[in-house]
Amino acid sequence: MTYSSSLASNRSKYRVRNQNTVKFQARTKVLGPVSNTIILLVLGCLLLLLYLTQVTKTNAYGYQINNLQQQQSKLKAEHDDLAVTSARLQSMSRTQNSSVAKSMVSASPTTTVHN
Repeated sequence: MTYSSSLASNRSKYRVRNQNTVKFQARTKVLGPVSNTIILLVLGCLLLLLYLTQVTKTNAYGYQINNLQQQQSKLKAEHDDLAVTSARLQSMSRTQNSSVAKSMVSASPTTTVHN
């Protein structure tokens, strides 16, 4: 036996049929520091955009609420004015139709005295 054939026979007894002698291990992929920084910046921008949309919606609703409150205060003031006018008009008709007013004598205009 030659030297090379004896090495080949020694290797063959450790080798199992249909299997590779070299094993490849799958490496886990690790992101580098630049990739991590870019991902963090993108996530930060997304969070900022979400916050800005919420603030914008809140401000828009705030303007609508402010306009409705102003309209409500105007309508309340108009209602109060109408209530006062209604009470004044009702009091005039009540006083004219009351029994005390009917028993009064109307005064005639008099002449003024001059010095």
